[in-house]
Amino acid sequence: MTNAHKLASTAGAHIQMTYFDALVQAQMEEMDRDERVVLMGEELSVHGGAKLIERFGKNRIWNTPISEGSFTGLGIGAAINGLRPIVDLSVSSFIYLASDQIINQASKLRYMTGGQIDIPIVFRCCMYSLESLAAQHTDRSYPFFMNVPGLKIISPTSAADIKGLMKTAIRDGDPVMVFEDTRLWPVKGDVTTDPDHLIPIGKADVKREGEDVTLIAVAGVIQPTMEAVSTLAEDGISVEVIDPRTLKPLDHEAIKTSVAKTGRLLIVENAHRVCNVGSEISAVMAEEAFDLLKRPILRVSAPDIHVPFSPALEKEFFPTEDHIIAAIRRLL
Repeated sequence: MTNAHKLASTAGAHIQMTYFDALVQAQMEEMDRDERVVLMGEELSVHGGAKLIERFGKNRIWNTPISEGSFTGLGIGAAINGLRPIVDLSVSSFIYLASDQIINQASKLRYMTGGQIDIPIVFRCCMYSLESLAAQHTDRSYPFFMNVPGLKIISPTSAADIKGLMKTAIRDGDPVMVFEDTRLWPVKGDVTTDPDHLIPIGKADVKREGEDVTLIAVAGVIQPTMEAVSTLAEDGISVEVIDPRTLKPLDHEAIKTSVAKTGRLLIVENAHRVCNVGSEISAVMAEEAFDLLKRPILRVSAPDIHVPFSPALEKEFFPTEDHIIAAIRRLL
């Protein structure tokens, strides 16, 4: 049982639910709870909006033109004026088109007004892979926004975590970005039925305890990671797997606690290698936990090239079980 599930177990009954359904359920419960919560964006029927339109109607579910900068600005204006918008930007790569609004407006207005303006807004986007969608539809764009003060960024990997963190994001007073890996959408897990169960932003979760290596698995790479560590367990190699869940702020203490136990650190993610989450974790651990390390920190990630269209090339582009096993064996 993960730490998240231990917390949830005290809060009522649980049901089996896919990641995608838990995400939709979180939005539905928050819209029931607070009439200020509205959903806007493009292709909402693909991302769970159909159920929400049926329940709440078009006054609170706004299908927008495919103009990311425009409707993101609309959402920011709505947040300033008292609503709590969820802005669905569809594909992660499309979020670049809204980056001016997110960076120059949403992230800065509270600071620039001395705290007079709150921006309670959630930005959703989906990260695709292994579907031959090519370079303009397959980016992991979260590192781009980690450099921006004033933003919170989450990318949980389980149904329970996406529900609890999405609800927290909607209730938060600051802009929160949600990066969903679509390969996790069909994955089922136990989800609490308690509508007030929240998971705090900034707290990592230990998905598997271990003694030999600490492995940080970011977003959708959790699947090949868990397969790899199960394979290695047959050879007596014990790997502790940590899901950061929140990419900004990162839970440095959880990582340091694990590294103090194992002395070895591997970070795995699907983003490009240069200036990704692994880069940030590596830098912080080198500064704050160098004396705990028995071996140099290793990273496994996508190479610093654009995502290929070719299915054969894309299959090897993102970290695989074999890549992860090889890196762990190298650490040992």
